[in-house]
Amino acid sequence: MDEAKADRAPADGISPGDTTASRFLKRLTLTATTATGALALVVIVAFGVFAIGSTSGTGTRDEGAAAVATEPAPPPTDTASALPAEDIDPVALLRRDPKVSGQVKADLKPCSENAYPVDTSYGNLTGGTAPDVVVNVMSCDDAVGLGTYVYRESDQQRYENVFVAEEPAVYATIDRGELVVTRQVYAKGDPVSYPSGEDIVTYSWADTRFTERYRVRNNYSGAVGNGPVDAPAPSASIVN
Repeated sequence: MDEAKADRAPADGISPGDTTASRFLKRLTLTATTATGALALVVIVAFGVFAIGSTSGTGTRDEGAAAVATEPAPPPTDTASALPAEDIDPVALLRRDPKVSGQVKADLKPCSENAYPVDTSYGNLTGGTAPDVVVNVMSCDDAVGLGTYVYRESDQQRYENVFVAEEPAVYATIDRGELVVTRQVYAKGDPVSYPSGEDIVTYSWADTRFTERYRVRNNYSGAVGNGPVDAPAPSASIVN
């Protein structure tokens, strides 16, 4: 029994024959070894917690929001831009146009110095590769429209007349790719500032010409001016 006890070493490595100093050193070494093991365990546990926190609930790593792919810009179309490559001289265009009446050409004079009573608009009306040109001629005294004209670039890169409307108080604009012509309707005795009504006609380009799509008649109040009277039917000339 005594030999079995002698063969077994104490758990702390301290034997009965050790001196007091020897026992102190052995206990100090055992304490340091135990502390080192505990510290290593804490480091391992902390690393495991960090690794778990870096993944999502499905076990995949969270790398933030995915990059959003941007779609490439669409290629430019062949339709005409609203801005011409260079400004067109509307007065020269009207003067050399055989479809403009002699009366309008005679009235086409500068109101002051080189300022002509001409309004010019550019836009896509006929679906060509160059912008179409709308020209309105007015009187200098009261700015009443005398004629409106639409020009389209031909295959020879020259502008040709495709629409004419010549009558008092006519004016044309471009609205969402359509030609809108407004005509003030005057009855006998109506002053310039008080017409009896107006006709608004919308034209669209089809194949090689403008065709009428909508027509609106507005009659003004008879309490203003000389009152409404039967007005003459407006006329327009569409060039084929």
